Amino acid sequence: MNEPGHRILLVDDEQEFCAVTAQILQTEGFVPLLAYDGKSALQQLRHQSPEVAVIDMKLPDLNGLELLRQMKALDEDLRVIIMTGQAEIAGAVEAMRATADDYLSKPFHDHELIRTVHRAVAVRQFRLKLKHLAHQINLHEKLTEIMGPSNAIGQLIREVGVVAKSNFNVILIGESGSGKEVVAQAIHQVSPRASGPFVPVDCGAIPETLLEGVLFGYEKGAFTGAAGTKRGKFELAEGGTLFLDEILNLPLGSQAKLLRALQERSICRLGGTTPVRIDARVLVAANKNLEGAAGAGTFRVDLFFRLNEFLLRIPPLRERREDIVFLSMRFLDLTNLELHKFVKGFSEGAVNTLLTHAWPGNVRQLRSTIRRAVLLAEEVVTEKHLDIVPANLAGSLNTAGSLFFEFSTGALATPKELLPLREIVAKCTAVAERVAVVEALRRAEGNQAQAARLLHIDYKTMQSKIKKHRIPGFKNNYQ
Repeated sequence: MNEPGHRILLVDDEQEFCAVTAQILQTEGFVPLLAYDGKSALQQLRHQSPEVAVIDMKLPDLNGLELLRQMKALDEDLRVIIMTGQAEIAGAVEAMRATADDYLSKPFHDHELIRTVHRAVAVRQFRLKLKHLAHQINLHEKLTEIMGPSNAIGQLIREVGVVAKSNFNVILIGESGSGKEVVAQAIHQVSPRASGPFVPVDCGAIPETLLEGVLFGYEKGAFTGAAGTKRGKFELAEGGTLFLDEILNLPLGSQAKLLRALQERSICRLGGTTPVRIDARVLVAANKNLEGAAGAGTFRVDLFFRLNEFLLRIPPLRERREDIVFLSMRFLDLTNLELHKFVKGFSEGAVNTLLTHAWPGNVRQLRSTIRRAVLLAEEVVTEKHLDIVPANLAGSLNTAGSLFFEFSTGALATPKELLPLREIVAKCTAVAERVAVVEALRRAEGNQAQAARLLHIDYKTMQSKIKKHRIPGFKNNYQ
C-alpha cells in the first residue's frame, strides 16, 4: 500500500463522480483534494500543494489544456493525469504533448486509476530526488568556485547542504567580506523554497526611523509621506527566504517586533491593525557572536534563541590560506575578461605577499586588490601592482606622521612659544579622525553605512565626517 499523505487533486464538475473517486483514492492511502472547476483547482494547487492532479478535459470555466498549462506554470513538478471520454482521444493526445504525464479514458476501472496515480507519484519522487542531487552537486561546485577548495569551505558546504533541506532559522557568523550573503543565497537555492524570492536586507544601511516600515510595510497615512499602502520585506519574501544582514544593528524595539513576527508568523503594517500572515524563512548574519551580544544586553536573549536553530561560522580568509591563490587566479581570469587583457599570473613575490597579508576585508578586499593589480599589470602581477595599502590611506598616514613630526620639532609653535595645547590637540585629533574614517571606508569598499558600523558611529555622523574632512571619491551610497 502507498505511504499515507500523498495529496491527489481531483478536478471534475461531476460532484458525485468526484465523491466516489475520492473514496477509492482514500482507501488506497492517498489524501484526495476536490475541485469542481478550474479556478478552485488553481486555488487548491496554491494552498494545498498536491503532488498529482487528475483533471477532466471539460470544465465549466477552463478547458483541460488551459488548466494544464496554468498548473505547470505554478508547479513544474506537479504530475498531471488527463481524464477524457472516448470521443476526446485526440484532445488527450494534444494534452500529452502539452506536458501532461498520462491520461485515463472514461469510464475506467478502479485498478486503472490506482495504477496510474501510483505511477505518477513514483515518477514525481524520482524526479525530485534527481533534482535534489543536481542541486547538491551544483551547491558544491558553486560554493567551491566562489569561496575556494579548502577543507574549511568543504565542511561549510556540507553543513549548508544539511540545513538547506529544513525550514530552520539560521544564524551566519563571519567577518565583513567573508561571504555571508553568498552562503545565505546558497542555502536558499538548494532549499525547498528555491522557487520563491530571496530578499536581502542590510539592517545597518537603513535609518532606524525607516527600518520597521521597510521590514513590515505600512498603510496609507501611517506617517508623513506615506501616500499609499506598501508591502514590507517580510511580505515580499512570501514563500521564499528573508536574509537580514548585520542583524546586530537592529534596534531593541525592532528586535521585539521581529521576535513577535517569528513567533506568530504574522505581522502588522505600520499604521494598520489587521494581521498579515507571513511564510518566509529567516536567515540572519552578524560579524560578531550574537550570543555574546545577548549576554551584554545589546541583543535580545529571547530573539537569539528563536533565531539560533542552526548556526554557521564562515572562516575568515586568513584562516584558510589555501584558498587565497585559487581565488586570486579566479579574480585575475574574470578581470582579464572584463578588461580584455591577457595578464598570465602572479610573480613569486606577489604570491608571497598575497599569502602573508592578513586580509582584514577578506574575500571582498582580495577581489578589489586583484582587480586593481590586473588593471596596472602588463604580463604578470608583481608585488608592486598589489598596492595593499591604497594611496589615499598612505597619504593620510603620511599627513598624520608629518603633523606629529612638526610638533616634535617645534613646528607647531609661534616664533616665541608653542601653540595653545587645545589647538595642538585639535589639529592632531582631526588628522587621526580623518585617517580612521578613510581606513574604515577602505575596508568597507566605500560603503558609508558599513564604514559607520566599523567605527561604531551612526550614518549621519559618517556623512558629516566625510564632508568635514573633504574626503574625495566616496559618494553617498545609502539605499
